Amino acid sequence: MDKDDLPPEAIRALEEAEARRKAAKPLDLPPELGGRDGLEPIRYGDWEKKGIAIDF
Repeated sequence: MDKDDLPPEAIRALEEAEARRKAAKPLDLPPELGGRDGLEPIRYGDWEKKGIAIDF
């Protein structure tokens, strides 16, 4: 879908979201100890570590 095919409200919403992303400051989070390597399991649904299914 091309941006020209969207209604004006949707185009404005996309522009506002892009402006918020550019203005947002990166989070200063402490490093995770003993966490997983690679992609975030909550987002990608990978609930295993070393072949053992985990849940919390």
